[in-house]
Amino acid sequence: MKIRAAVLEEFGAPLTVQELDLAEPKAGEVLVRLVACGVCHTDLYTASGADPSGYAPTVLGHEGAGVVERLGEGVTSLEPGDHVVTLFSPQCRECIHCRSTRTNLCLAIRDEQGKGHLPDGTTRLSRDGEPIRHFMGTSTFAEYTVMPEIALAKINREAPLDRACLFACGLSTGIGSAMKTAAVDRGSTCVVFGAGMVGLGAVAGCRLQGAERIICIDLSSERLELAKGQGATETIIGGPDAVEQILELTGGFGADYTFEATGNVAVMRQAVESARMGWGLCTVAGVAGKGETLEVVPRYLITGRRVAGSSFGGLKGRDEVPQLVERWLAGEIDLAPFLSHHLTLDDVNRGFELMEAQDGIRSVISFS
Repeated sequence: MKIRAAVLEEFGAPLTVQELDLAEPKAGEVLVRLVACGVCHTDLYTASGADPSGYAPTVLGHEGAGVVERLGEGVTSLEPGDHVVTLFSPQCRECIHCRSTRTNLCLAIRDEQGKGHLPDGTTRLSRDGEPIRHFMGTSTFAEYTVMPEIALAKINREAPLDRACLFACGLSTGIGSAMKTAAVDRGSTCVVFGAGMVGLGAVAGCRLQGAERIICIDLSSERLELAKGQGATETIIGGPDAVEQILELTGGFGADYTFEATGNVAVMRQAVESARMGWGLCTVAGVAGKGETLEVVPRYLITGRRVAGSSFGGLKGRDEVPQLVERWLAGEIDLAPFLSHHLTLDDVNRGFELMEAQDGIRSVISFS
């Protein structure tokens, strides 16, 4: 079938919306009609060339939600008409990682997905007979996409898809980092560095876990107001003295849990140094640029602090994203403040511009 999609032709250049060919789903695959897709920082990160694993040409986009149209052979967990959230972090439920409670990093299709292929090592996207690679196994800057069954989370049909798409990446990453990776204890003190989508999700996750104090740090006073709406009890304007301010607020000890959601390695270091002596846990969810490293003074670790990374919030997507959607529908999570701009596919580059200008939290592309 012919589809319109936003293609990254070369790093550092604007995406071009063009007509591509999309082949039918093969065994274990599903054709999805996209209804909405968030414009996420990871898309911009790859488009800029900063992503060491990036490739082109490819159809970007990974924060999608849509409706199942057709099934490939052997698909049993979905049927046409189902509403789904796309998962760049799949869940086969069978590999050693999926069967473990210690990680969500499914191994089933990881190698081919990293090359821009579907599980059989080929693509369904093409242009004039030449393959176009799939981004993060999703490629949701398109009217339709073909994805593996194990990379789709079936959700409640009552959930508006222009909001549900936020659970495909940023929001789930933030909420999960608090609820799954860190497993925040009730009554604890938490500090969240960054009040973008991931950071605000972490604030909400800390609240849902019953944290007593949630301190959010950002350079934007407007974003800090949004953090209060998600459950932050205190806010700080970011800067070089952030660690000293946190220590002052916590009796000199630091926070039980800290979260880094900026991708800035200097801020990551602040998050480590703000964690409590003895048992403080720093969870890093931000993605740093190519070649950057995190410097940690060993003394901070020797005196009991720990550092953990979090990919997609540690969530097992097919099982746990639908649960988060239900909590949203029940009123426990407020998504309205996150949706800043509604765009069309032709406006995709505008979405990147808004992100770079820090205008709002999330632009969402709606497909007619």
